[in-house]
Amino acid sequence: MQFLKMLFWCLLAFLAAAFTLGNWTTVPIRLVGGLVADVNLPLLLFLTFLLGLVPTLIWQHAARWRLRQRLNASERALAAATATTETGPYVVPTEPAPLPIQPTV
Repeated sequence: MQFLKMLFWCLLAFLAAAFTLGNWTTVPIRLVGGLVADVNLPLLLFLTFLLGLVPTLIWQHAARWRLRQRLNASERALAAATATTETGPYVVPTEPAPLPIQPTV
């Protein structure tokens, strides 16, 4: 299985290198104030890929952190609930005594 994983990454690196060599052209980008920046196309595509990937990774990391915090809180609550029942005998709750009826005037 390790061989297939390595083969996949080598194939992906070869395709990326072939794409880069085949599209090594400069692309003009208009900036604020009439400035023009000449950027290589593979670099521009890599930067736009990162521009979409980084916010998604941050959101996913935050969601995992929130879920981990909720799981830890639930585990602490479960541990506290089981600790209270294990320390003493379990008392069966009885029904509450009925309230006396007060006459209304």
